[in-house]
Amino acid sequence: MKQKLIAAFMPLLVLVLVFSTFATNGVSANTGKENLELATLKGDFDLSSSKAVKVIVELQEESIVEAKQKGKKQSKQNLKSARDKVKNEVADRTSKSKVEREYDYVFSGFSLEIPANEIPSLLATPGIKAVYPNVEYTTTEELVPAEAYSPAMADSAPFIGSNEAWDLGFTGAGVTVAVIDTGVDYTHPDLVHAFGDYKGWDFVDNDSDPQETPKGDPRGAETTHGTHVAGTVAANGVIEGVAPNATLLAYRVLGPGGSGSTENVVASIERAVQDGADVMNLSLGNSLNAPDWATSIALDQAMADGVVAVTSNGNAGPNNWTVGSPGTSREAISVGATQLPYNVYDASIFTSEGVTYPTSKVMGFSSDEALTSLNGQTLEFVDAGLGTPADFEDIDVEGKIALISRGAIPFVEKADAAKAAGAVGAIIYNSGAGEIPFYIPGMAVPTLKLDDVDGAKMLEELENGNNEVTIGIEFAETIGETMADFSSRGPVVDTWMIKPDVSAPGVDIVSTVPTHNSENPHGYGSKQGTSMASPHVAGAAAVILEANPEWGVYEVKSALMNTAEKLIDPATGEEYAHNSQGAGSIRVVEALQAETLVNPGSYSFGVFDKKKGKQVERQQFEIQNLSDKAKKYNMEFSFKNEVGKHVKVSTSKNLRVNPGKTQKVNVNVQVNASKLEPGYYEGHLVVTEGDTEIQVPTILFVGEPDYPRLTHFGVTPLGNNEFEFYSYLPGGAEEYQVWVYSADLSTYLGDALYDADLGKGYNYHNWDGTLVDGTVLEPGSYTVVGYAAKKGESNYVISEDLLTIE
Repeated sequence: MKQKLIAAFMPLLVLVLVFSTFATNGVSANTGKENLELATLKGDFDLSSSKAVKVIVELQEESIVEAKQKGKKQSKQNLKSARDKVKNEVADRTSKSKVEREYDYVFSGFSLEIPANEIPSLLATPGIKAVYPNVEYTTTEELVPAEAYSPAMADSAPFIGSNEAWDLGFTGAGVTVAVIDTGVDYTHPDLVHAFGDYKGWDFVDNDSDPQETPKGDPRGAETTHGTHVAGTVAANGVIEGVAPNATLLAYRVLGPGGSGSTENVVASIERAVQDGADVMNLSLGNSLNAPDWATSIALDQAMADGVVAVTSNGNAGPNNWTVGSPGTSREAISVGATQLPYNVYDASIFTSEGVTYPTSKVMGFSSDEALTSLNGQTLEFVDAGLGTPADFEDIDVEGKIALISRGAIPFVEKADAAKAAGAVGAIIYNSGAGEIPFYIPGMAVPTLKLDDVDGAKMLEELENGNNEVTIGIEFAETIGETMADFSSRGPVVDTWMIKPDVSAPGVDIVSTVPTHNSENPHGYGSKQGTSMASPHVAGAAAVILEANPEWGVYEVKSALMNTAEKLIDPATGEEYAHNSQGAGSIRVVEALQAETLVNPGSYSFGVFDKKKGKQVERQQFEIQNLSDKAKKYNMEFSFKNEVGKHVKVSTSKNLRVNPGKTQKVNVNVQVNASKLEPGYYEGHLVVTEGDTEIQVPTILFVGEPDYPRLTHFGVTPLGNNEFEFYSYLPGGAEEYQVWVYSADLSTYLGDALYDADLGKGYNYHNWDGTLVDGTVLEPGSYTVVGYAAKKGESNYVISEDLLTIE
């Protein structure tokens, strides 16, 4: 707890702070008024600071869409009255506050600037349901130089079956897709067809021109991300998107440098729904695994209002529990990223007199032909330093191999610079100990890699005048579609849902971008991330809606999930876990031709923690017969390994569903948790009809779920050698410690603090630079590590920021 904050407020306010800091739901305070509710506080705030911060306030008064779903009447005027009442109360309770954006359609509330230390007063304001941080979103980009671009690289849309869907007559025509991103270059010749007079809205500059941030903007770097996403959805030119005849609307919420905030994202979701979007794509997110953030809530309500919401799952993989909001949304379609099939080659390198380099491997290449053309060739190699463009200025690598050290710039930029200088290939060696672990598809020139020892050996050969290298390339195997390591994994804390819902190509995706070059303003770029996977699914949703205009959002979602291709992990030979791939990689034609839908498309049966006896949970799913003939279905549940002995699921074995009808099916799940080890267990609901089989992913938890005990940890200087440690504990902790090391982590110096029995959510501890054993740290910089444990499980997080004592 923050001791100086406690001293600064009256007892009631202290009570507010205690509960709001450590609870994730509103709690009742004994203040003489029965059932006084304190608003929920979500996120990380320095409540001892008077610095102005922006928050998102959710009202108890329901939004228009939420009320409609409950069969209630709600009006903008009524919401305005309720909102104005709360705003006036906030103005009275705070010394200084400023309302920014206001919401009423899919989210009820407003964004507010307020001194951080007055948030506790905000939580006690009548009519407020919850307070959320105005989370920052960012994005990264990677361009392919014009000379490296080839239309043959743009094969991700055909891979998921888009071309076959077009042959069937479905191209997304008549369907509107909202791209909520960095803006879109609607003048790009591959995209101009998709925009009408009204192009969307710019929430960064508050005008009707949602163009990308241009080069030279004094507020930050130019952007290209949204145009790339838009091209994946609906480009129709050199690049063809998944739905090339769809209509686009652009909403610029990420500004200069590709950064933005929650207040604009929520506003854009609300506006896109009211502008008539049929589908929306959000290739953005934050790292916090929690379902009840303002953006996730807005997406849930957008789905409830009939807009197919698609969002990226995040790029924090490959560990479980790394999915971040809004990928944690209960209803929106969250998308993981896959890598398309590729060929693997072995590489060998020899220099003169038979000197070998046993760690040589292939790092990446633009095409198989470019790589295999080096096989058997003896070529001169040249030391190109770090491989920056400046390193190539005074050397001749035309028709040669560039020998490059790791460091300074990304590997792809080293390959770009080598190609621009005329090199036919590159060899990159590690600047630190060991091998370089990365395989990077789509590099501009065939690129091999060496560890640090072999790199030093090759440099020594060069110094001795042996400047020729013989390269051997041999085909090894073909790897099928695989999950990208960076793709975030589920499940979601609190709801225990499987995420992602589906996956789609997200590695080396070539699409439209602005070049920010007035002489040649329109180009094509390669990017990777779940940001690139999500628009494949948004485009597929547009194609499906054109074919089935009467479908609702859950029919679209189920069609994509029920017909997805299960992916095999080449490392194990078995299917990837549900929390890696969701239902699998989407296949557009199969989704179009589905005759049966099972909804929902995945199940979490929740947590079973009864110590003795059997625990029973009841759920329900639907089977929808889309055909013109009656169908008979058989349903079974299967679980991996020996789990089925202690998990009994009872449901209808045979079910007749008439043509065009939907049948609800009850499910009883009985688990003898005492017979199973704690953890989560995967299985499938298998629905069969004739030769058709639909496998619906299922998951259940026994005992305490194995989510990380600590996910966020850091240190904030408060001045005068006083510090604050902050931590995010998804389920609380029985034990919490902060360890202090030397800056380089080579020496453990002692513990800064111990604490126990902490509540879930964010926790804060003040610290004065004195270790638990009484040692006062000398001036200097230190690395601090947070550690948390609960029920026999523990983990630690290293702070990204150094702790500096003056």
